[in-house]
Parts: sequence; structure tokens; C-alpha cells
Amino acid sequence: MTIFCAFFATIILCAVDMPWKAVGDHKHPFPYTTFAFLIGASTSMLCGYIGMMIATVANVKTTYLCNNDKFLGFKVAFQGGQVLGFCLVGLALLILEIIILAYTAGINPTHWTEATHIFEFVSGYGLGGSTVALFGRVGGGIYTKAADVGADLAGKVCQGLPEDSPENPGTIADNVGDNVGDIAGMGADLFGSLAESTCAALVVSAGSQIMVETPDAIYFPLLVTSVGIIASFFCQFFAYIRTDKVEQQLKIQLWVSTILMSIMIIPTIYVLPQDLALNFAGHTYNTTQW
Repeated sequence: MTIFCAFFATIILCAVDMPWKAVGDHKHPFPYTTFAFLIGASTSMLCGYIGMMIATVANVKTTYLCNNDKFLGFKVAFQGGQVLGFCLVGLALLILEIIILAYTAGINPTHWTEATHIFEFVSGYGLGGSTVALFGRVGGGIYTKAADVGADLAGKVCQGLPEDSPENPGTIADNVGDNVGDIAGMGADLFGSLAESTCAALVVSAGSQIMVETPDAIYFPLLVTSVGIIASFFCQFFAYIRTDKVEQQLKIQLWVSTILMSIMIIPTIYVLPQDLALNFAGHTYNTTQW
């Protein structure tokens, strides 16, 4: 992944940034898009690594506790997922905010069109996350299926062994593949989805007159993510309400988080100006705060 990202960053440098060539009325000697791409790719790799480290520890504890009480096993599994979720979103938000502040200080925009360029540069952050997620999710899935099918053919069909039998050494390869595809790949994939959706919202909103009228309103997409972290923190306490089925507890999480997030996001909309004109794809959309 590192080799590919370095190669792809070179393409972005030559095709997008071109710091040695003036583009229109703007010339930026620093490769902003390429740098954001490398930061996004590195963060995505880190999220996948953190997920793997958490899973290898939490899976053993979950398996042991499920032999005694299914609810205790679910509690540990849920807490393991919390660590990945909070680390992932927290890292994505923190690093994205640092990049925006650094680029704003470096370019020092004096016109709203220059501010638009900043968020176009920042979009490389989401591209980097998505690139690594492609390797982790799709590539990991290939290894998972190869190991799974191989273990099943050799164990079940040829030897008549049950699913995940300790007598079948291919089971280890199957479990490793699951960790790569479903945990490391999922962590990178979730980070990529969060980063690129946030960057897309920033690019769209930067195309309006927000930077002139209400400069702080440009950070509204980041506020949404921040509110989500707080809502998730309070929501996770409902996971410890003991029920008969794990499915019921997950549904409680879904409903509580949706309601809580919808309520908590209301105060943040007042950061936006009263009348908001968004320019996108050649059309101007007049919207209100609500």
C-alpha cells in the first residue's frame, strides 16, 4: 500500500498540483493536494492497524466470556468496537481540522474563490482514505474467501470436519483473512467514507459566499461529526441494558442514536447564516438554516 500510495501521489503531483506551473491566476509552490492525499492514506492505514490490534485482543475475551454468559461477551465485543469507532472518528476529525487550519494559514485567502481552492486541496485527504480502503476491504476480502473456501474444501469435503474445527489448520488462515477484510478493511473503509463525505460537503459549501458572509459556517460539516461523537458517547450506555437477544440491543442503539443525534444537531444549525446560497453544478440553491 505504501508503494502504491507513493506512486499514486506522484501522479497527483504531476496532474493536479503542478507546483512548477501557474494554474489560472493562482500559483501554489507547495503540493497541497498530494500532501493531503498522503496524510489521508497514512491515517487510513493507522485506523486499519488500530482495528487489528483491538480485534486480536477483544476476540479472545469475547469468546471466553460467551462460554459463561452471552451478554458479557456482547459487552466486551461492543466495547472493542467503541475503541475503534472513537479512535477512527476522532483521528479523522482532528487531522482534517489541522490540515484546514494549516492550509488556511499557508494560503491566507483574501477572496472566497481562494477559499474554494483550499477545500479542493483538502479533498485529497478523502481520496487517500478511500485508496487505502480499497486495498484493505477488497484485497482483504479476496484473501478471506480464498482461505475460507480452501479450508472448507479441504476440511469439510475431503475430511468431513465441522466448521472452524481445531483439527483443520486452514481455519487459522480463514480467521486471519476475516481480521484483514472485516476489521482492518472495515476500519479503513469507514475512515474513507467519513473523510470523503466530509470533504465533499466542505467543497460544496466553499463554492458559496459563506466565507465572505459567515466564515465560521464553513465548519458546519465538522460540527456535525463532532456532535455525532458526543451523541455516540451517551448512546453507548444504552448498550448495557440487558435484553434477551443481541439483535434487540443493536436495534436500541440504532433508534437511540438516531433520535439523540437529530436533537443534538439542532443548536449547530444556527452557525449558518439565515439565507444561504449554495452554488453547485452551475445552479444556485437558496436554502435556510433548517
